[in-house]
Parts: sequence; structure tokens; C-alpha cells
Amino acid sequence: MAKVEQVLSLEPQHELKFRGPFTDVVTTNLKLGNPTDRNVCFKVKTTAPRRYCVRPNSGIIDAGASINVSGRRWTADEEDSAEQQPYFSASPNWEGRRP
Repeated sequence: MAKVEQVLSLEPQHELKFRGPFTDVVTTNLKLGNPTDRNVCFKVKTTAPRRYCVRPNSGIIDAGASINVSGRRWTADEEDSAEQQPYFSASPNWEGRRP
């Protein structure tokens, strides 16, 4: 079986940290890199869209380039419980053609 090429690099690799206080909008950044020699489309999603916003949430990363994605956590009356922790996913696609 052929080894699968790493299409996106993420910084931080495993989790985004939002640092309070959460009385105002809190922003953190995710760096998406394209280590390949082809353009790559991406889409970032969250399981808690009412509480979190990601911008840009989709786009094209040129070969060898990287972009910064901002994650914003809106204010909340109460802290998230363990069951309410969001999940973010970044999905690549090889059809990174520009119009």
C-alpha cells in the first residue's frame, strides 16, 4: 500500500486554545500550510457554530504556501462543560483550481 502524502500541516497540531475571560469575543489562530507542490482547497468546520466562528472557513492554499485562520469564541453566560467542547476539522481537497 502506498504511503499517503501529508496534504495540510497544522499549527498548533492538536488543539486550539481559547484563553478567557470570556466576557468578550476571544480569538485564536490556526496556521494551515500546504507542503505539497499542488494547490489545495480546504474547509474548516466546527460542531458548535453558534458559539464559534472560523474565518476564512474555506479557500485555496497555493503550493508551498500557508495561511492563518482565525477562530472566534463568542461570549457565553456559562462555561462549556466537557460534553459541549467543540470539535474543529480541517479537510483538504486536491482540486485547488483558481477561477
